[in-house]
Order: sequence, then C-alpha cells, then structure tokens
Amino acid sequence: MPLKVRFHECDPQGVVFNAHYLAYADMASFECLNALFGSVTELHRMGVDLVVAESNVRYLAACRFGDDVLVDSYVDRVGNTSLVLRFDMRRADEPVAEVVNRYVWVDPRSLRPTRPPEAVRDAFVPYQPQ
Repeated sequence: MPLKVRFHECDPQGVVFNAHYLAYADMASFECLNALFGSVTELHRMGVDLVVAESNVRYLAACRFGDDVLVDSYVDRVGNTSLVLRFDMRRADEPVAEVVNRYVWVDPRSLRPTRPPEAVRDAFVPYQPQ
C-alpha cells in the first residue's frame, strides 16, 4: 500500500509521530482484507471480524513530511483464535518501520471471540511463511 506522509502526521521535530506507524498498519490491514474478501463487510457477512490484541513496532528510520512510503503486508500466522500480520514499511529501498499485529477473531455483532470459518482461514493460509 503506497502512502505519502502528510504534514499533520509529523511532530515538532519534523518526523512522523510514532503512533502514526500503527495507523499506517491499520490502513494496510484493511487493504489486505479488501484484497482477500472484496470488503470488510464481506468478512462480516461470513460471520467474523478482527480486533487488535497486541501491536509491536520497530522503528528503523525517520520519515518526514512528503516522503513516499510503501507498506507491505505479510501473514505470519493463521490460528483458530488469532491472526498475526506483519507490515514492513519502506521509503524507496530503505526500511523505516516494522509493525506486527496480533488480531483476535470475533463475532462482528457481539465482539466476543469466535473461531473463523474455514473459508476465511483458507484465504490467509497461502500467504503464511512455509
């Protein structure tokens, strides 16, 4: 997912404020779900949603206003109770951050944990590391 750093995302030092890297990962997660299911609404129609249970960020280089950043999404693990996605962010060929999010599968109405349908799990499995 390509993005351009906006002015309001930068702190007084002129670099992207640290929390925005989590927002970038969140945006990329929706792009991932859209690519796999057509929309998040379709995922809900299948009886499941995802909520973030844990986030880890490694900051590797500072991004600044106007930088073009590319966010690549990877499936680290597909489980019966959770999903782990990794987001590698880079400016040109320079890595700038890595975010790893663990999501819990939930029912979209109750937000209570639930096991995802096999069709949902199967959509992610080809993208897991071998």
